[in-house]
Amino acid sequence: MKQVPIVSHTAYVASLPDDHRFPMLKYGRLAEVLAEKGLTPNGFVTPGEASADLIALAHHRAYVDQVLACSVPREIERRIGLPVSESVVRRARASAAGTLLAARLALQHGLAGSTAGGSHHGQRETGAGFCVFNDVAIAAKALRADRTIQRALVVDLDVHQGDGTADCLRDEPDLFTFSMHAEKNYPVRKIPSDLDIGLPDHMEDDAYLDVLRSHLPRLLDAIEPELVFLNAGVDPHRDDKLGRLDLTDEGLRRRDAYVIEQARSRGIPMVTVIGGGYSTDIDALARRHAIAFEAMAAWSEANG
Repeated sequence: MKQVPIVSHTAYVASLPDDHRFPMLKYGRLAEVLAEKGLTPNGFVTPGEASADLIALAHHRAYVDQVLACSVPREIERRIGLPVSESVVRRARASAAGTLLAARLALQHGLAGSTAGGSHHGQRETGAGFCVFNDVAIAAKALRADRTIQRALVVDLDVHQGDGTADCLRDEPDLFTFSMHAEKNYPVRKIPSDLDIGLPDHMEDDAYLDVLRSHLPRLLDAIEPELVFLNAGVDPHRDDKLGRLDLTDEGLRRRDAYVIEQARSRGIPMVTVIGGGYSTDIDALARRHAIAFEAMAAWSEANG
C-alpha cells in the first residue's frame, strides 16, 4: 500500500503546567498510534518552523512579532488560554509549517495530513481558544501567494465555529470557508464564514451526515477548488468535554471518509489537520484523531 504522507514534529508537543486543561499530550500519542497502526511505514515527514514573513501572510505583523518575542499582552495570552512561552511558540511555528508542508504533499500525492493543525480560532490580530497562529489560513494564503493554487475550500468540521479562519481569509473570495459546528458552542460571537451551518445540540451520526451531504457536493462543484483543507476535529464526539454533539467513533469515520471520497472522486487533492478534541483520556483521544488518517489510508488502498 502506498503510504499517505503524514507530517509530524516533536515540537507539536509543547510544555505546559501539569494542571493545564489543554490535552497537549494527545499530539505525541497520536504519532505513536499512527505508527502502531502501520500508517507510517516510511516514517513521518518533518517540517521546519514557519518564518515571521510566512505567518504574517495571515496575521498582522505586530501580533506575529509579539508572539515570537514571547511578549504578547496578558489579555491576549488569556484569550489564547496557553502560556505564550518559547515551547508554545515553537509549537505554533512548527504547526503552521507542518500544515503548509502537508498541503504541498497533498498537491503531489492526492492526500496528506499533519498530526497537528486546525488552529481555527487564530484571528488576524490575536490568538484565541488555544490557537496562536491560524495554520490553515497561513498555508492557503502562502499557496495562493506563490501561485501554486488559485482556489481552495476549507471544510471545517470542528465542533466550534471557525471564526479565526473566516477572519484571516475574509478578503480572499477564492479561499472559501465552510464551517459546520454546534451553534450554541464557543465562540459566542462568531465571525461569519463564507458558509456557516450551525447545528442543534446532541445531533447524532445519521442526521449530521445528512447535513454534510446536503452541502459539500454542491460546494465542490460550484467552487472547483484545487485543494481542500479538512479540519477533522473530533470534538463533535459524544464523549468530548467541550463538544455539544453526539457523534460516535463510527460517525467520525463515516464523516471523514465521505469528505475524502467527495474530494478525491473529483480529482481534488485534500489535506487533513486534526483540529480540536478534549478528554482526560489521552489514548482514547489520540485514537479518535487517528480515524481521519485511517480513512485516508483506506481510500488510498482502495483506489491505488
